[in-house]
Amino acid sequence: MTAQTMTTRTDRRDLADLLAAVRARTMLLIAPVSEDDLRAQHDPIMGPILWDLGHIASFEELWLLHNLTDGIGAGEMPGLYDPFENPRAVRGRLELPSLADCLARMEAVRREVLERLAVVDLDGDDPLLRDGFVYRMVAQHEWQHLETVLQTLQLKRGAPYPAPRAYALPVGPRPAEPGAMVRFPGGTVELGTDDRSLAYDNERPRHTVRLAPFWIDVAPVTNGEYLEFMEAGGYARREFWSDAGWRWLEETGVCAPKYWTADGRGGWRVRSMDRSAPPDPDRPVCHVCYYEAEAFARYAGKRLPTEAEWEAAAAWDPERGTALRFPWGDDPPTPQDANLDQLAFETARIGAYPRNVSPIGCYGMIGDVWEWTSSDFRPYPGFEAFPYREYSEVFFGSEYKVLRGGSWATAPLVVRNTFRNWDYPIRRQIFSGFRCARDA
Repeated sequence: MTAQTMTTRTDRRDLADLLAAVRARTMLLIAPVSEDDLRAQHDPIMGPILWDLGHIASFEELWLLHNLTDGIGAGEMPGLYDPFENPRAVRGRLELPSLADCLARMEAVRREVLERLAVVDLDGDDPLLRDGFVYRMVAQHEWQHLETVLQTLQLKRGAPYPAPRAYALPVGPRPAEPGAMVRFPGGTVELGTDDRSLAYDNERPRHTVRLAPFWIDVAPVTNGEYLEFMEAGGYARREFWSDAGWRWLEETGVCAPKYWTADGRGGWRVRSMDRSAPPDPDRPVCHVCYYEAEAFARYAGKRLPTEAEWEAAAAWDPERGTALRFPWGDDPPTPQDANLDQLAFETARIGAYPRNVSPIGCYGMIGDVWEWTSSDFRPYPGFEAFPYREYSEVFFGSEYKVLRGGSWATAPLVVRNTFRNWDYPIRRQIFSGFRCARDA
């Protein structure tokens, strides 16, 4: 047996194990949920979880069976599970199959996928197969839908979702005082990546930008800091809000982050899945929209970082002149590195992961909460859509703001310093927080 043959076989086994791992997580998360709750549309901005399960199977069938046989013909399977044909608001009215039928289809597709995986040429010139890209793309796709599923389960009406908690979050010393900042020296930095084995097209290509010096918060803004903003009248003071943010505030009438409720005694309680407790002042604030983050930054005499500043603060080592894949280095995340998909179903206290520090000293830029940036979702110079334009290209523009860094619900496979998430600035169901910056 040659070394090349051994490598190919190991790659196949690794890819099969990767697909199996995410499917096991899917089954674990939906196991406590009734079929009625899986079928229900719990909120207009989130579709039924049963639709997500069917979409996961359709996407896998399209990319690991049809498009590998006939060439890339479509980015999404047409019909019931096409997200463009059937946006979230209408999915609750669709004729969805039973849970049993949906799971049977997922299993049948997977059997055929594994049969095909045993014979495909992973060492040829097909860019879908090279380095197992298309299998990792499908695995990432399912992991990303699991974060969507968790957003839906947090929104679920009726009895709270009984989260299958299996991890106690660590507690560590806080790395800095609330509001502390570190200085990025500026200069020419490299952003993005040329990786074609895992990264999405919107992360490519690697390119250089020149940044002015800036300051950025050591840690994400915490519940304690955000409470100070609220107690200072932050939701009522026009001077902190942009015109668009003030219109949103007047339309919604919100006065606190999503899932915060007044306790009747002048305080607050925060719900995370099936648990409710007073807001821990040392945990990152979560479930705030872009406009709330922007208003807090003005209150603090700061601003939100640009996307380029955020990535530079997370990845760039000014002394060595190199970019890291993760704040701590190039090694993939372990459960000791960051609060990612830990089955704890909540944020951790600032300082719980002492390795999660970037070269300039920013803590927690991976995990806990997605962090809003001030940047619109735009293509990088030299962008090329691959393998389908519906993943990134159709969303480019000023409607969406970029978020970075992943959350406690994000899988380690998905997140990295270069990963770009995006959403409407009004969205609060996502596991979103922020940190601030200011000019140097």
